[in-house]
Amino acid sequence: MVGFDVALLPVLRELQERGSVSAVAAATHRTPSAVSQQLRTLQRQVGVPLVERVGRGVRLTDDGRVLAGLAAGVATAVATVDAAWQEHLGGTTGAVDLAIFPSAAELLLPGLLTRMREHPGIELVLSDVDVSEDEFAPLASDHDVVVGHRPDGAPAPDRSALETVALLREPLDVALPQGHRLAARGRVRIDEVVDETWIGVPEGYPIDRVLTAMAAATDAPPQVAFRTIHLPVIENLVAAGHGIALVPRYTSGTRAPGRFHLAELADVRAGRRIEALVRPDRMVRPVVRTVLEALVATALDVTT
Repeated sequence: MVGFDVALLPVLRELQERGSVSAVAAATHRTPSAVSQQLRTLQRQVGVPLVERVGRGVRLTDDGRVLAGLAAGVATAVATVDAAWQEHLGGTTGAVDLAIFPSAAELLLPGLLTRMREHPGIELVLSDVDVSEDEFAPLASDHDVVVGHRPDGAPAPDRSALETVALLREPLDVALPQGHRLAARGRVRIDEVVDETWIGVPEGYPIDRVLTAMAAATDAPPQVAFRTIHLPVIENLVAAGHGIALVPRYTSGTRAPGRFHLAELADVRAGRRIEALVRPDRMVRPVVRTVLEALVATALDVTT
């Protein structure tokens, strides 16, 4: 028989994912003192220290991390039972919170929303996010599905606590002004463009890591004149002749004709992987699985 109240486990898991009592309190709409009280109660029940003081905050002990990991399993088991019961009652209904970055939204949302018309019982709640590669996984604590991206060929960030659903690989092309000396070429080499003036994205974003890898291969630091997270701004600057850029092929391709030229980058496999990230306990929900299936089907349409 379990010697502690399993209903207290979620607060330990939240602390592991969010890192501070105040962050847990804000996310769960409780006061920090209430969160601390729950932690003390759970710690007293299990009989070993679960948290330890570090400066002005706390962190999980080794025992706390083990129990927090087990808490994720308990949450998944409970969610599985609830999902089975909901299916027994005969409906795939409910809200699904989807966080997606802008260029993926441009690429996938129209088709996804069209497909979701077949499921009127599911309310899709959309959140527009644009963060660096390492910040997508933490968003899964607050959203049912997070669509993120990472550089092609680079080691994936640690997402072992999440379920990862591959959506598509989008090649990165070099965007050149119409009058550029290479604008008649279908492919360009790294050494032909690395010394150009670049329009880039913020450091830490997948496209920037590809540019950094290009520079490392030629021992030539990139000259980035301007950085922005907004793809249309990058395209407009390239079209106006203010530099060149790495842009996603499928997303920018619809706006390139007559404005700027796209050339494949030779000698390197440049691309980004677009993936859906989901917590295991949310993955078992029928409504979440339905949205994921629609996302996968939409991504397949883009690449075929």
